Amino acid sequence: MRHQVPQFIDVEDKILGPFTFKQVIYLGGGIGGAFLIYSFVKPFLLAIVLIIPVGLLVTLLAFYKINNKAFIFFIQSFLNYLAGDKLYIWKKKPKKVLEEGKKIIDASKNTNDVTDIQKVTSDKLRDLSWRLDVREEKKN
Repeated sequence: MRHQVPQFIDVEDKILGPFTFKQVIYLGGGIGGAFLIYSFVKPFLLAIVLIIPVGLLVTLLAFYKINNKAFIFFIQSFLNYLAGDKLYIWKKKPKKVLEEGKKIIDASKNTNDVTDIQKVTSDKLRDLSWRLDVREEKKN
């Protein structure tokens, strides 16, 4: 039995002309909010000053996308960032190298800890590879 595979499942359906359901809700809410501002704010000039940012926000919510994501996700991420805790840890301090790469002193510590830096040679790599191969054969 053959079935058709759905295509374009990430495209929202248009319900009112070229507008999707979300766009209709955003535009309807923006028009309603603008009407309420116009009704209750008496100096008409002040009402216009308040309606313009509402109209701009509604237009961005309905039509603008950032990286193919709706603008509402950008606002949500911005508010989460503002409300969330911020933890900054990174404090890089330079390391001093002595004796041409054989010993290293960690400048981030106040103690004089000196550690040896081992050089990896081809003999050591061959030996390590042989050990790993032998261990795999013993497991099998």
